[in-house]
Amino acid sequence: MLVVKKFGGSSVADKERIFNVANIVTEEYRKGNDVVVVLSAMGKTTNNLIAMAEDINPKAPKREMDMLLATGEQVSVALLAMALHSMGIPSISLNAFQVAMHTTSTYSNAKFKRIDSERIMNELDQRKIVIVTGFQGINKNDDLTTLGRGGSDTTAVALAAALHADECEIYTDVEGVYTADPRVVPDSRKLKEITYDEMLELATLGAKVLHNRSVELAKKFGVQLVVRSSLVEAEGTVVLEEAKMESMLVSGVAVDKNAARIAIVGVKDEPGVAFKIFNMLAKANINVDIILQGIGRDGTKDISFTVPEDQLDDALAVLDENKGRFDAQKIEHDAGVAKLSIVGAGMQTHPGVAAGMFEALYNVGVNIRMIGTSEIRVTILINEDDCDKAMRAVHAKFFS
Repeated sequence: MLVVKKFGGSSVADKERIFNVANIVTEEYRKGNDVVVVLSAMGKTTNNLIAMAEDINPKAPKREMDMLLATGEQVSVALLAMALHSMGIPSISLNAFQVAMHTTSTYSNAKFKRIDSERIMNELDQRKIVIVTGFQGINKNDDLTTLGRGGSDTTAVALAAALHADECEIYTDVEGVYTADPRVVPDSRKLKEITYDEMLELATLGAKVLHNRSVELAKKFGVQLVVRSSLVEAEGTVVLEEAKMESMLVSGVAVDKNAARIAIVGVKDEPGVAFKIFNMLAKANINVDIILQGIGRDGTKDISFTVPEDQLDDALAVLDENKGRFDAQKIEHDAGVAKLSIVGAGMQTHPGVAAGMFEALYNVGVNIRMIGTSEIRVTILINEDDCDKAMRAVHAKFFS
């Protein structure tokens, strides 16, 4: 049996926790299983590296940022290998070059193209625990690339798919997937299982348990994920194709504070305008989420949409450079917003879910600025200051 185990930064934050991880993977190894471990950088290492870079050059090239940030995981994998060797367990640490993990060339947000499995399989055949750097790869120029925040989850799932692993376990500092962030909603519940589609929506909409691209990969390649705690022994949450139990009406509530609103006011009310705007944003790799188009008046209309806050400056630059193509009266933006979402497969067959969400928000005086929906989710845009009370109110509506 081949098992891939991924541990986040808090799980390897110091010497004590590194040895805790060493004990967890050793227990699996002693069962006779092949073990591949994927690690994030230790604790706040990535944040510290970003701060150092900003102190040197606030507008550092993304290539150099990837070169810098990729060092964090190399430290953690080497230290875990040292810990295992001190316990008499054969192991080896490998970075993106040594595996090799091939990605696209988009610095800071690369995607996997393929993973060479030969080196890992050779090391496993020698009964070693193989420890691999998460969050990173190499592009066609042999430059280091990173996968975006949370990318170590994606590394683990990609490796599990490439190696045809029997299991992929994601260890974190919580015991599984909860109906809401337990730090904000103390009475949130741990889910025993959740579907890929529900987990993908939650991950995309701000739940920080799993990286959204890791869930996409798991669904595509049929990798069964288990999310569990590295700090306490407890059953985790299984992410799978179909829930064995009847789907809950709502599976979770998520908040994404990395959001900004852009309003393009007074564009011509004619075919092709929306295409021009969103095509140029897509070519700049800017993710657009909620879109709202106002009713045309006097030959013009307004188009509002949300983008990740960390892409706001890039989006505004693209729009400003090309404003002659869509002839807007003005472009407005607001970074003091957040997205609040409810997700659940049961919503497909139960009317009135959105109304219940809106009632809960009305009762605590939270104003809704934009609304977006899919078959299994409702997302609204609210003021960022209202996030916590809105999340608690909506959670209470569906889970109390």
